[in-house]
Amino acid sequence: MKDDIQITSNGMTEEVPPGTTVADLIVQSGENDKGLIVERNNRFVHPHAYSSTLVSHGDRIELINPDFGG
Repeated sequence: MKDDIQITSNGMTEEVPPGTTVADLIVQSGENDKGLIVERNNRFVHPHAYSSTLVSHGDRIELINPDFGG
């Protein structure tokens, strides 16, 4: 769509509609890891802010699955 905004998510360029939130990106990615860490432009996004954090044109989003284990 012409009005979509361009972001980079986990190193891949994507176009998403205006008004897309971090929570929307998580759903679209299929992530369901409760320990998921999200960065927006190299800054940590707290889980309580996922649904209120809008992505903007040029944002760099990283969805990080921490590898816990021994």
